[in-house]
Amino acid sequence: MGQAKIQVFYPVPRGRVVLRTESDWNRSVEPNYVSDDRTITEFVIDADQKYFYFKPCLDDERGFTWSQGDNYLATTSDTTIRRCYPHFFCPPRGTFSPVVTVPEGNAEANHHVRVYFPPGYDENTLKRYPVLYMHDGTNLFFGDEAFGGNEWRVDENVELLHSMNLIDKVIVVGVYAKDRMYEYTKPGYERYGDFMVNQLKPFIDSRLRTLSDPQNTAVMGSSLGGVVSFFLGWHYPHVFGKAACLSSTFGYRDDLIERVASEPKRDVRFYIDSGWPRDNYERTTAMRDQLLAKGFQFGKDLLYFAFPGDLHNEHSWAARSHVPFQYFFGKAARA
Repeated sequence: MGQAKIQVFYPVPRGRVVLRTESDWNRSVEPNYVSDDRTITEFVIDADQKYFYFKPCLDDERGFTWSQGDNYLATTSDTTIRRCYPHFFCPPRGTFSPVVTVPEGNAEANHHVRVYFPPGYDENTLKRYPVLYMHDGTNLFFGDEAFGGNEWRVDENVELLHSMNLIDKVIVVGVYAKDRMYEYTKPGYERYGDFMVNQLKPFIDSRLRTLSDPQNTAVMGSSLGGVVSFFLGWHYPHVFGKAACLSSTFGYRDDLIERVASEPKRDVRFYIDSGWPRDNYERTTAMRDQLLAKGFQFGKDLLYFAFPGDLHNEHSWAARSHVPFQYFFGKAARA
């Protein structure tokens, strides 16, 4: 016999939150505790198995409403509290902002971004989210914007991982490049980094329900976008605590390997990878070895993979993007 403690966070002005579980989907499980402000409903479930699926439900004057999305997974093998932030009336898919201009003081320098909001963002206002900043924003969400019509399928991938109970929901900010050959390489990435830290991140944090600390702020890109992601993590570890660098062109127009060799180790978590052949495999291997020499440890603050046969394109990056998503936002890793 095992036991799971589940906390459901949802503002309930009227009615109540109950659970339905796979032991009997037709019977409601009553809460053991409800906070005075009716925002936290807590359940303690005894189960014969190591895991079970459940679903929060809302019972009020509108009727009995099941939460949107897939079933939640709870385990009884440890003492971790299972926290969930359901939504009941918003669509089960995430939404997008229009393309937004981020002012920089000089209208000609203004950048454009598009924001992906996870399912339930507008409904469950108790939830705050980690944020992933991604470069080459035109290639992330929509085929009609992406290079060659091939996009990263970021929204589909993060929602699939969440439906599998693998990752936390995350806000994704796609940053549209103005001149990627300049902005993503030295010395242009120094000005771009100043924009990311002093204009874009405050702009996002002041308007959205974000978790703004470096442990909940990641940056990610491919090719030259991987280079600038590494630069941001290395140069601003107090802002970006996680950096994913796919198929990065290290050494093309940057001195990042030399900086890792000569500067103190940073408190940041790196994901680096490449395909093979002809996908910056050798450059990425050299960066991996330099990070290991600096004291980074596999599985702790460094994850490295090579993907045989993967090409230097959006299709390959989309196919393996689930790895850094799980490394950065996985529930087990975050616990």
